[in-house]
Amino acid sequence: MSTARRTERLDTPREERRQIVKRPTFNRDAFGVFAEEFARFMGTATFLIYMTLFVLVWVGWNLVAPDDVRFDDYPFIFLTLMLSLQASYAAPLILLAQNRQEARDRVVAEQDRQADARAHADMEFLAREMAALRMAIGEVATRDYVRSELRTLLAQLDERDERDEDDRATSHDGADDRPQPPRT
Repeated sequence: MSTARRTERLDTPREERRQIVKRPTFNRDAFGVFAEEFARFMGTATFLIYMTLFVLVWVGWNLVAPDDVRFDDYPFIFLTLMLSLQASYAAPLILLAQNRQEARDRVVAEQDRQADARAHADMEFLAREMAALRMAIGEVATRDYVRSELRTLLAQLDERDERDEDDRATSHDGADDRPQPPRT
């Protein structure tokens, strides 16, 4: 029984252990937005101008200023260190911004793929409907066909009327065979 209590069960939550030193927390989205803005700024001409001015002022100060106020003499080792430090922070921030953009691009690509699949299915459905309509139209009488049939029937009726008139004229000396309505 004591061994059963020692083993962890999957249906019970773990006991949280208190941390002696609490880890610092930060908002990942806020940090990611900062990284994107920083990377976007580093890709501008403004950043290049500021960086160039910074380096020129640094070098100019350390070449022209009196010896007692110079803080980085000719090989400019401290400037190299500062630029390396800036690059060491810039590279991961740029990579973070690229990773976030890649994740957004992946979502957009998936949405585009789904939209394309829906559009393809809709086009296939419409193509089947068009084929069905073409087949149905082949079986339906067209306007020209109906007109020609009506003309034929009209011609037949005209011929029949002419025959009936000729038959009535030749029989009974023009007497009408039809019953006469009663006179009042």
